[in-house]
Amino acid sequence: MITDKEFTLRLIRQLSQALEKLILDKPEESLMQKELDFDTLMRDIFKMNFTEVSSMSKEDMIALVNERQERDRKDYYEMLGNLFYFKSREAQNKDFQDKAKAFYELYLQTSGIFALPVINRINELKKALE
Repeated sequence: MITDKEFTLRLIRQLSQALEKLILDKPEESLMQKELDFDTLMRDIFKMNFTEVSSMSKEDMIALVNERQERDRKDYYEMLGNLFYFKSREAQNKDFQDKAKAFYELYLQTSGIFALPVINRINELKKALE
């Protein structure tokens, strides 16, 4: 039987993968047919809509993620990095760029992996924030 925590983690991973494909301009056909509803996804994950999540400070969002189990935090940070990176590309929003950079950096720290695409995005975001 799947628990709420396992369901949420699976949802986070699916959202992160879908965003990754959108960022790389390689969306799946099914993803193109079914528009991502960020409000619903954020409600399922954080119990608040995207507007509420995006209006939170980085520190508050980090505190929210830190309430989760330590082994799951990297998935949250990757998803939040992808989400704010994708949204910042749509709106050229400096706050979203700053959040994307911060969450990508936390993702790299917590995952312990070397992810060149993420490092390249961080560098791109640093330049955009200058």
